Amino acid sequence: MHRVLIILLVFLMFSCQNSKNKNPEISITEKPEKIDAELEELFNLMQGSFNSEKQSITDSTYFNISLHMYPVWEEKGYFLYVEQAMFAQQDKPYRQRIYKLKRLDETSFTSSIYTILNDSLWVGKWKSPKGFDSLEFEDLSLRNGCDVILVKSGENHFKGRTREYSCESTLRGASYATSEVVITADKIISWDRGFDPEGHQVWGAELGGYIFNKISHQNVDN
Repeated sequence: MHRVLIILLVFLMFSCQNSKNKNPEISITEKPEKIDAELEELFNLMQGSFNSEKQSITDSTYFNISLHMYPVWEEKGYFLYVEQAMFAQQDKPYRQRIYKLKRLDETSFTSSIYTILNDSLWVGKWKSPKGFDSLEFEDLSLRNGCDVILVKSGENHFKGRTREYSCESTLRGASYATSEVVITADKIISWDRGFDPEGHQVWGAELGGYIFNKISHQNVDN
């Protein structure tokens, strides 16, 4: 009888460990009761629909790109579904991500980036983000080293970037990628670039970031 109990305890111990480590890359917890005003401010500024139409008109080296960012799993934390596409081809986005925002320390915040398994199933779902309640956390994969560190530099003004050399990329011969971001009440400026091992830029805008002007603050179906 004693031997049976030992075997049962060992089985339960391993079962608990497997459950806890099912997806160690993402932790989903209830929102804290105490509101972090600055984190809420950042989260709200990032929400909405944007495009770079104005910039593309004044500078033909920039495309008109649509950017949609809307909250998902609101009771679990600060998560955004992000979808980017050429404005004329919004049914064929070239980037779909989940961003997780959290406070890093007293002066900074971090935006962690997750890819989505079978992301084609979620095209256009920014219009009804409650649908993401059915997305399993196991279908997300963290882009290690690609988190953006942000600091508040004024009212309704945040800026940040990735850590140097930390975000691996193999796109178009790149070795690593960088992202620089400025977030304000009416726009987001985003400058994504890829570099080869020698530090030469191999993709991304050359003169500066894309300027995404906010065109809508609310999605179609809350």
